[in-house]
Amino acid sequence: MNVALVDSHCHLDYPEFAEDWTGVMSRARTAGVGMMVSIGVKLSTFDQVRDVAGRADNIYCTIGVHPHEAGNEGLSSPDILIAKSDDPKIIGIGESGLDYFYDNAPREAQQQSFRAHIAACRATGLPLVVHTRDADADTMDILEEEYAKGAFPGLIHCFSSSAELAQRALKIGFYISCSGIITFNSAKAIRDALIDVPLDRLLLETDAPYLAPIPKRGKPNEPGYVSFTAAKLAEIKGVSADDIARITTDNFFTLFSRADRSNLDIGNAGS
Repeated sequence: MNVALVDSHCHLDYPEFAEDWTGVMSRARTAGVGMMVSIGVKLSTFDQVRDVAGRADNIYCTIGVHPHEAGNEGLSSPDILIAKSDDPKIIGIGESGLDYFYDNAPREAQQQSFRAHIAACRATGLPLVVHTRDADADTMDILEEEYAKGAFPGLIHCFSSSAELAQRALKIGFYISCSGIITFNSAKAIRDALIDVPLDRLLLETDAPYLAPIPKRGKPNEPGYVSFTAAKLAEIKGVSADDIARITTDNFFTLFSRADRSNLDIGNAGS
């Protein structure tokens, strides 16, 4: 591989990484992963996310409230996100969105918080990281309604939805991020939906410590495993692994324009 990969969505502040931080980072570098984004899920724990991002030049972060947390920490205003967004380590807003699978928070609270995150993206120009599960119609209705008020960049993280959602997201300029789910035997419909997503709209992620790809399924996920997802995406799109690395990394820096490409650690990408 001649280009470093980017893990555009992981949770490096989670306790699964604390005991073997050096090993996780070393394995990521060996796998050709040159940059990682640690995702915020609660404002009450954001300081830990920011601290992790401060450990290395090639780690960035986002700030936001996950839909699971919208009942306790959901936002009615974008003001706090806007106020904190000047930090150069913060390159995106979220993850936010809707999760009707677990319904851990009232749907109205999820929707209100989602709109507040969108408003923060519109005000700052930072991309929105969208979580959606069993809520495709409402997710896209809100995104399209808000987009009509003023454009904002973003992506559908951990894509596991319908081809219809993917196409609606593409129409408002969004990107689609692929996780280890695309390697699962049960994910044929997701792989089929990706066939019609242009290469210049695709990103890679792990969502670590969750959703480890085959052949690591059942183990805690980590950034280095994004290489397995990259290999599967290359197969789906009928291109080489080098092409997927180059294209998805270029796409990452196009979308997350605050991230400094000079901080990309090429590591073993050239080996």
